[in-house]
Amino acid sequence: MTKALSLGIDIGGTNTAYGVVNEQGEILYQNSIATKGYVTAYLYVDALYRHIVQNVPPQYLKEVKGIGIGAPSANYYRGTIEHAPNMEWTGIIPLKSLIEDRFKLQTWVTNDANAAAMGEMLYGAAKDLRDFIMVTLGTGVGSGFVSNGKLIYGHDGFAGELGHVIAVREGRACGCGRRGCLETYTSATGIVVTAKEFLDFDNKESELRLRKNISAKDIFEAALNQDEMALSIFEFTGKILGHTLADAVAITSPEAIILFGGLAKAGNILFEPTKKYLESNLLNLYQGKVRLIPSLLKESDVAILGAAALVE
Repeated sequence: MTKALSLGIDIGGTNTAYGVVNEQGEILYQNSIATKGYVTAYLYVDALYRHIVQNVPPQYLKEVKGIGIGAPSANYYRGTIEHAPNMEWTGIIPLKSLIEDRFKLQTWVTNDANAAAMGEMLYGAAKDLRDFIMVTLGTGVGSGFVSNGKLIYGHDGFAGELGHVIAVREGRACGCGRRGCLETYTSATGIVVTAKEFLDFDNKESELRLRKNISAKDIFEAALNQDEMALSIFEFTGKILGHTLADAVAITSPEAIILFGGLAKAGNILFEPTKKYLESNLLNLYQGKVRLIPSLLKESDVAILGAAALVE
C-alpha cells in the first residue's frame, strides 16, 4: 500500500504541536510536547521522537510518508533553524538532519509563517488564490508571501520578513537589534506596549486603568465595551499595520492579505482601521483590488496543516 499520510510539526518557542494529516487535509491525530527544557536540540528531537512513537496510533505511523516542519527562523533551503531569538538553542541548528537521522523519514523544513501560508493556500481562505500575503499577528509578527502560487523564499531562504520592516523610523527597540520594526507595534506584545504608553500620556478615563497586568485580551475586551482609549489603541495599531501593508502591496501586488493569529481575533476592531489606512495609502493602481480577510483555519491547526503540506 502506498503511504499517503504526512506528519506535520509546528515548533514554537514554548510548545511543539504535531499531527498526522491525510491527503484531504484532515488531521487524523494531534498532540503536543514542550519545546523548552532540553539542553541540546538533539535531546529535544529524541524526546519528540519518543513522544510521537508512544502516542500516535500505529496504523497511522506506518502510513506516514514524510515529515514537514514549521519553525522560527527556519531556512527552507538548508533545513536549519538559524539564530532564533525565542529558542533555548543558539546558533545554527541542523534540524532536518537531526529529524531524518532519528525518524528515518524524508523531512522538509520552513519558517513557521511560511508553513501557515501554505496551510491557508491549500485548505483555508487562500484556497483559490495564487497571489497573497499571509500575516501572523502573535507574540511577534510573521509573514509568508505567495506569488504565482509559490512561496517566495529569496536567494537565502529568509524572504518575506514583514515583521521586521521598519514601520516607525527610530521607533521602539526590537529583539532583532533594530528599531521601529512592525512587530514592535502590531503584535500582541506591541499592542500592550502601546496601551502602557497611552495610559502614561493620555488622561482619558479607561477601564484599562483598573487592570494590574494589561494583556492584548484586556484591550480587546475594553474596546468591545466601547472604551475610548482601547478603541484609540486599536486605531493606532491599525494605522501602522495598514500603512505597512500598503507598502507591501506595491512589491507583490497580491489579491488578498490574510491576517492570522491572536491579535487578528479582534475582528472588525482591528480590521476596520487597518483596511481604512491600507486603502487610503495604496498607490492608485492597487486601490479597490486588495482584500483584507481573516484566516479560515483554526489557529491550532493551520501550522500543522501547512507543515504537512511541505511533504512531497
